[in-house]
Amino acid sequence: MKYTGFLLFLLLGSSLTASDFSRLKRPAVLQRQGTAGPEGRISIRVDKSDYELTVYDEQGWYATYPVVFGNNSLEDKKMEGDKNTPEGSFRISSKRVHEKWSRFLALDYPTRESYQKFNARKQRGEIPASARIGGGIGIHGTWPHEDFVVDRFKNWTLGCISMKNGDVKELYQFTVPGTEVIIRK
Repeated sequence: MKYTGFLLFLLLGSSLTASDFSRLKRPAVLQRQGTAGPEGRISIRVDKSDYELTVYDEQGWYATYPVVFGNNSLEDKKMEGDKNTPEGSFRISSKRVHEKWSRFLALDYPTRESYQKFNARKQRGEIPASARIGGGIGIHGTWPHEDFVVDRFKNWTLGCISMKNGDVKELYQFTVPGTEVIIRK
């Protein structure tokens, strides 16, 4: 399900403007039929280029949710404050009800891999020597009554992954600390 709105834009050519594209609705959550929830251990894959978070369980694909990120560039996180969402393998380290964004599933960023990439970028001079790696990355909802930011591909976080509030509540129910989360572009 790659950029449904974008493909529609390309197919219709100049009949749609950029502002029309921003008003296109995101598809609803796609979910395996005939099950009450995921079965057994789950894992999560986040595809930044498709703006999707996909859940897999012991039976395979379970569900796909629309998401948004930090920076519009969709680049890998380089340092604290760049608003980029990190790429790599992570685990959910904790979860809690959040006063602003419904639910928060904290990731174990930065990992050893994150530090290796960060230090290599410093050595190559890609980021300032004084830069810090940052932290506090997770999966969370939107501000109350602002699920529309997900529908409109509006990246707004400081590097986290944002879902619609109903979707993050559902994800929260069947994830546990230690759940694998792989983020890629």
